Amino acid sequence: MLRFFKILLGGLPDRIRRAEDRLRLITQHQAAMSLAFDEHRRETRTMLTALSLPDPSLWRNQPPLVPGQPAENAFPAATMCRQSSFEEPYFSFWTARLGEALRYHRKLWEFVFICQALWERGAVKPGLRGLGFGVGLEPLPAFFASEGCEVVATDLSPDAAAAEGWIQSSQHAMDKAALRRPQVCPDDLFEQNVSMRQCDMNAIPSDLVDFDFCWSACALEHLGSIERGLDFIVNSVACLKPGGWAVHTTEFNVSSDTETVDNMSTVLFRRSDLEDLATRLNAAGHHAAVFDFEPGTKPVDVYIDLPPYRAEPHLTVALMGYATTSIGVIVQRGAA
Repeated sequence: MLRFFKILLGGLPDRIRRAEDRLRLITQHQAAMSLAFDEHRRETRTMLTALSLPDPSLWRNQPPLVPGQPAENAFPAATMCRQSSFEEPYFSFWTARLGEALRYHRKLWEFVFICQALWERGAVKPGLRGLGFGVGLEPLPAFFASEGCEVVATDLSPDAAAAEGWIQSSQHAMDKAALRRPQVCPDDLFEQNVSMRQCDMNAIPSDLVDFDFCWSACALEHLGSIERGLDFIVNSVACLKPGGWAVHTTEFNVSSDTETVDNMSTVLFRRSDLEDLATRLNAAGHHAAVFDFEPGTKPVDVYIDLPPYRAEPHLTVALMGYATTSIGVIVQRGAA
């Protein structure tokens, strides 16, 4: 028996060595497969882009920046991002007012949608109070402050943001200074009108109340599930005074009203999800703006941007297997 164990132990180093060799070989094969997959993805993207990218004359250096003013009734309904919005004079006005470059990009549309929707509802006036959720590095706190609004801008704590990967992606406001936009709001006015709070959108602090308006730009789809995102919208309305306005933008699944992505770090809302939300809000005595689910049909609308995403055009994108664009939500708090 002793001799058997000596033989067994004597061969152990060789077996360990062979196992290590096999592990190295597996690792090498995985690396090779990953490189091949990346190459295939790039080649596929190049091919599909060549087949589907609109003629550059339709989007490069387009639309032109034209003189304009805020519109009186640009967004009577909660609507989807569409190319036609970018070509309106009010869109040029808001782009310049926010210190942005005019381009066909859905993130710019979200900023313009929020500003225009609140403006035409009379929510952007000196002395009114605004609450921003998950503000990141967006220009909206500076803009509202420049109009004399008292703004509380919120974002995740640094530790939570680091855990979620937002700091690494440069999409998190570490402090109030990160929100300064001198070209949008003079520093003295910004200092006077903006304060910064840490806030988990899944657990809004109970003292964040009595605001005239609140907003979020493409943040609520990162709360862990469709249900949590919808709950956040409902909870955000509770932060408002009676008659106050909540305006949010989020990801919208253009491909399907049945299949979607849920219970992940990014979720995709469907038409049925948003219709259920409107029913829930209206039943609680609030007023949810009717949704306009008509997709755009212009060349930049129908182009689907593939990862790694382009700087423009970027209105509809391929996200986790679905065509996705941005959609806005507009809610007025009821009298109760």
